[in-house]
Amino acid sequence: MTKARPNAGRGAAETRIRARNEAKILHAAVGLFAAKGYDGTRFKDIAEGSGLPKANVYYYFPTKERIYTALIEQVIDGWDQAFEHIVPERAPRAAIEAYVRAKLEYSRRHEAESRFFANEILRGARFLTRRHRRHMQEVTRERARVVEEWIRQKKMEPVDPRHFFLMLWSATQFYADFGSLAADTLGKQRLTRKDFADAAETIATIVLDGCCPRE
Repeated sequence: MTKARPNAGRGAAETRIRARNEAKILHAAVGLFAAKGYDGTRFKDIAEGSGLPKANVYYYFPTKERIYTALIEQVIDGWDQAFEHIVPERAPRAAIEAYVRAKLEYSRRHEAESRFFANEILRGARFLTRRHRRHMQEVTRERARVVEEWIRQKKMEPVDPRHFFLMLWSATQFYADFGSLAADTLGKQRLTRKDFADAAETIATIVLDGCCPRE
């Protein structure tokens, strides 16, 4: 019988504590950055919002830029996960509908993160590095090749895949980036889970009936 290493339990506990505290910091920071931008947000405000001492925040994120960059990468990772629905093994209607639903679910669950990223772009994409841009371009090209193959197999009408994705991004991101306007249009104070489900159904139906023949 193999004996557990004495420090194994301690290491696992430290990992959990780090993950929990980093999540608190990022959660506090994203709302501040979305509202005030990078320059308008103070490290002190992030610490107060997270409920952690300033020294602890410095321990996990030595600079404000590290926090900001971590948030950018968190958003990109979320979008990457939605893109995983666009694969050649799936029928285009099922894949695209799943992608639309995943993007809207991300917008619903991560409204502040979505607005944060939109504001970063509107402010000149100052912290969006070449590595970030290259990654997003490569992922988009990879999924565009899937769409091109569907088109080649006549499973999908001929469209420019890049503009196709831009259209889907703009439609799904709207419900997070301009949620208050969407709520006003629907005559309510705040969007509900059902509103996002209805949006997914509407967007998917219009898009799919326009570019993917029914089997």
